[in-house]
Amino acid sequence: MKFIKFINQEIAVIKDRDPAIKSTWEVFLYPSFWAILKYRKAHKLYLKKHYYRARRISQRAARKTGIEIHPGAQIGEGLFIDHGHGVVIGETAILGNNVTLYQGVTLGGTGKEQGKRHPTLGNNVLVGAGAKILGSFSIGDNCKIGAGSVVLADVPANSTVVGVPGRIVIQNDIRVNNDLDQVHLPDPMMNAIESLRAENARLQLRVRKLEKCAAIEQQEDNQNENI
Repeated sequence: MKFIKFINQEIAVIKDRDPAIKSTWEVFLYPSFWAILKYRKAHKLYLKKHYYRARRISQRAARKTGIEIHPGAQIGEGLFIDHGHGVVIGETAILGNNVTLYQGVTLGGTGKEQGKRHPTLGNNVLVGAGAKILGSFSIGDNCKIGAGSVVLADVPANSTVVGVPGRIVIQNDIRVNNDLDQVHLPDPMMNAIESLRAENARLQLRVRKLEKCAAIEQQEDNQNENI
């Protein structure tokens, strides 16, 4: 019964979050489906301390799907991995419910930690393509990590992170966009660059005015000397 429940849950999750799916049968072609299915099996063995058997299942699944989930990771319900190739989830990673990961995401460690080495993701977290979350810190509920970002520190709930290293954009602790849009994300670096451009243009205009005034004064002084 648990297996049937899992299949029904995965079908619902994939059909809800992937607009490309046209039929229920397509779910069984998704690498995400099989990677998570094998993870659930391996995780049970891991909890029983059958570490070799658990790792063997996870490594075979990684070779077949391109998604590597360590059997020691703790993953809630509703995980969806879109496309999936290159996704890595470390041993001590913890994922809440309804997490969405895109291709190339890494939930890894820095190589300098012991014990809890990998990140903790809250509920309803979206991590964009190619993003790297490295270290034993927490990403709060309802957060969005922009594609290509590198996150190295805690992120409070209802936040958006973009850039390398990741920068937090907090909007009054309220998530403005509830869809899976990865394109229309705030870019603090570009905002800073645009601000510098505007300031530079203002300063150039002021310099030209001062140079014009200086030229007029010089011309008047020359005329006075000639008189």
